[in-house]
Amino acid sequence: MKNDIDPLLVASNVYKLLNENNRVRVLQVISKPGDVAKMHHHPDHVVYVVSGGKVTLTSGGKTQEMELKAGSAIFLDAQDHEMKNIGKTTIDLIVTELKK
Repeated sequence: MKNDIDPLLVASNVYKLLNENNRVRVLQVISKPGDVAKMHHHPDHVVYVVSGGKVTLTSGGKTQEMELKAGSAIFLDAQDHEMKNIGKTTIDLIVTELKK
């Protein structure tokens, strides 16, 4: 992954590495109200919501609002996006990136 879009580098304010091997990379996201994870890239990935809240995801010039529900798991195709916590709660996510 190019360093200029690696979430561990460009969004280190909210991303932390939990585990990595040749098949997956597991990241934790702790996002407080108002936090922004600057534009970054994920390959195909699964997001498990430990503690939910409301975010905007901006990708390809489009912004969508998402309500993240605790206990849910969401599969997302590979993408570049920026995430902003627009709610009143601290969001805790586990992101598992799949390596091809």
